[in-house]
Amino acid sequence: MAGLVLFALIVLCALCAPLLTSYDPIQQSLKDAFLPPGSPHHLLGTDALGRDVLSRLLYGARVDLRVGVLAVISPFVIGSLIGLISGWFGGWVDAVIGRIVDMVIAFPFLVLVIALVFAMGPGTTSIYTAITLVGWVAYCRIVRGQVLVAKEQEYAMAARASGLPTWRILLRHLLPNVILQAFVFSMSDIVLTLLAIVTLGFLGLGVPPPTPDWGTMIQEGQQFILTKWYMSTIPGLAVVLTGLALALIADGIVEKANK
Repeated sequence: MAGLVLFALIVLCALCAPLLTSYDPIQQSLKDAFLPPGSPHHLLGTDALGRDVLSRLLYGARVDLRVGVLAVISPFVIGSLIGLISGWFGGWVDAVIGRIVDMVIAFPFLVLVIALVFAMGPGTTSIYTAITLVGWVAYCRIVRGQVLVAKEQEYAMAARASGLPTWRILLRHLLPNVILQAFVFSMSDIVLTLLAIVTLGFLGLGVPPPTPDWGTMIQEGQQFILTKWYMSTIPGLAVVLTGLALALIADGIVEKANK
């Protein structure tokens, strides 16, 4: 519940950004540069170009949360379906899929995502594509393991003996019983995806400027970290709080599932 409340507050702040601040997140005002937090008209201060930090934080949350959630949906769907097929049919189908999975997981997730985005160029389309190409393997392995157990259960054998078509057995009988673990993992995967998005923004491979995002804000404030600490610290704290909220939600789902 704590995770849900915290995440709901973060999402609410992002959705209500126009109501919480009147400043344009990309509007520059050099005469107002480097105002500290607590300034009369800028609650969290301004950056090197005089842009309001609170405004960029809220609108950056819109971008990062949208990309983070949407970037998990494709790997979740694709990986779950491939894992379902691999676990059910076994044999050479399972062997081929297993070798592909082994090749992908041989590389660290973040390193491979960065390499793919670098090759395709910065932008949300490249981020979605790279995370999908890399992220599906985790869901495939989870669902495949669950299917190997579930297909030996009585309800699965009864469905097979009754002559139901394979697609109906997989989607109607097996999938609802094996998808929970993949869904739980998706909560943690959003955290990993969010960190990847922030890292890509920090490296200049994320959302193209001037659109605000937390990774870009951290990178822009890095050179002023000793004197203008808030420029990097505030978006960094936003990443930590969002990750904490999603991690608590995942833990809560696991606890409920085990009861």
